[in-house]
Amino acid sequence: MIPDPNCHLCGLCAGRTNIVLPDGDPSSGIILVGEAPGENEDLEGRPFVGRSGKILDGMMSQAGFGRRDVLITNTVKCRPPSNRDPTAEEMAACRPFLDSELEGASLVVGLGKSACRDLLGYEGPMAAIANRMTEISINGRKIRFLPTYHPAATIYNKATRAELVKTMETVARELKK
Repeated sequence: MIPDPNCHLCGLCAGRTNIVLPDGDPSSGIILVGEAPGENEDLEGRPFVGRSGKILDGMMSQAGFGRRDVLITNTVKCRPPSNRDPTAEEMAACRPFLDSELEGASLVVGLGKSACRDLLGYEGPMAAIANRMTEISINGRKIRFLPTYHPAATIYNKATRAELVKTMETVARELKK
């Protein structure tokens, strides 16, 4: 299920250039979920193509895989103004699209606080849950969920960078199963 090109389910439609749809292999079973498109993503219509995307691509490559091997998406499909976090209402508006993307997954990786809040309902510090496997329910089906840091959080923090590297190593192992 993909959004209508003229989607107006929430106010994010007012400022978008493009709806940002998932990128990668939908049959891989492994889905990386970020929070929302940024400026570069809005311009290109693809998730994680800006600075955070370059970090993510580099870490995936270091772990031995690339975006063609997984599916990459966001909790919302349109860019929030000034790159603010998406609101609960905006995430709820896009949730049916996200759920349809996650339905057949064997592993979902939540990249950052917003994605973990939306998918796991978690409001606390990322340090308490990063790289601790848990489960989420998507349309009544339990799916393994691995919360981790957003690539942007790794720019100035070596500890978060090390945790995201561990996450990508876990994804690489999963791809080999």
